[in-house]
Amino acid sequence: MDRAIYDEDHEAFRGVVTDFIKRYVTNEQRERWDAAGEIDRDTMLAAGEAGVIGLTVPEEFGGAGMLQDYRFRTVVHEEIIRAGAGSLAGAFGIQDDLAVPYFVHMGTDEQKANWLPRMATGEVIGAIAMTEPGAGSDLRGISTTAKKVDGGYIVNGAKTFISSGAVADVVITFVKTGEGNRPDAFSLLLLEKGMAGFDQGKKLHKMGFQGHDTAELSFTDVFVPDANLLGGEEGHGFVQLMLNLPLERLSIGVAAAAAAQAGVEWTIAYTKDREAFGQRIADFQHTRFALADLVTTVDVMWAYVDRAIALYNDGELTAEEAAKVKFWTTEREGEVLDTCVQLHGGYGYITEYPIARAFLDARVHRIYGGTNEIMRDLVSRQIVGKH
Repeated sequence: MDRAIYDEDHEAFRGVVTDFIKRYVTNEQRERWDAAGEIDRDTMLAAGEAGVIGLTVPEEFGGAGMLQDYRFRTVVHEEIIRAGAGSLAGAFGIQDDLAVPYFVHMGTDEQKANWLPRMATGEVIGAIAMTEPGAGSDLRGISTTAKKVDGGYIVNGAKTFISSGAVADVVITFVKTGEGNRPDAFSLLLLEKGMAGFDQGKKLHKMGFQGHDTAELSFTDVFVPDANLLGGEEGHGFVQLMLNLPLERLSIGVAAAAAAQAGVEWTIAYTKDREAFGQRIADFQHTRFALADLVTTVDVMWAYVDRAIALYNDGELTAEEAAKVKFWTTEREGEVLDTCVQLHGGYGYITEYPIARAFLDARVHRIYGGTNEIMRDLVSRQIVGKH
């Protein structure tokens, strides 16, 4: 089904992304990322130079100024994932969809001027730290504290499952600055690589996204100056997180649709090429019917996601609508890729094949950004209310 959301500018940008992929997203490079457990800094700098990241940074700070036109970011998702580089797509997503918007929407003038130009070039990598060993979807249950002292805060605690956490130069960190669990008891602090007592060293070994680091962070009496309080006002952290969650969840939905589409394309090509019992796999009735279901599912996914993109661009994507997109698309992604693996037979289980890597990468989409169970709860509250 033809998707009508793109215009000539988006298709021209697609050429920029594919040129970048030809130069920097090779099999050898993917193997290096996987072996290192992270995306190297040179690749991020090259992406900044090519204009493949920094899309959401305003033009006045050296970016493309496309924060309110998510179609450009969608093109990046589609092409990077189609190239079998899910880890790179994840790293780009953390930079442009999570870290940058916090500075754009909530940073002080000084914070924007300090960080955004270098984030646009890839010189500075950002991350956001919410989840803790004892607190995941329930953000009010965190225990990382920031005690006010003269000139700043002393931070103690730990975070886990932090994407880009090991390589990040600045980590937007959710902390308790007040008593209890009211929304105004929390703030966001900018912790910088190299601050005394800030340990970013432990990478976690994952089943998917092998080339994109996920880390545990620990804070032991870390002094963070007042200038690093995001937005300059204490007690706004919870509200700040809620404002950016719709974009994060839209980003996951787009990645899910892109991965499903790529998986189906790889599977069609494989079944046309592979033979069994004297005919192509694609010629068996079961395969033809399965492919028909897969292609139709992906068409429906994009129709839904494209509508959400339009709502976001118009400033009308609500938290509930974003939650729907996140849980529904990621559930469909899992079903689609599972069938694709099955149609690949034994080769679908070998990580040398992109379908196996995509299958492993996809599993976390139903967990991070808020588990799909939490997403359903948010949607149900809108339907029936909450006692």
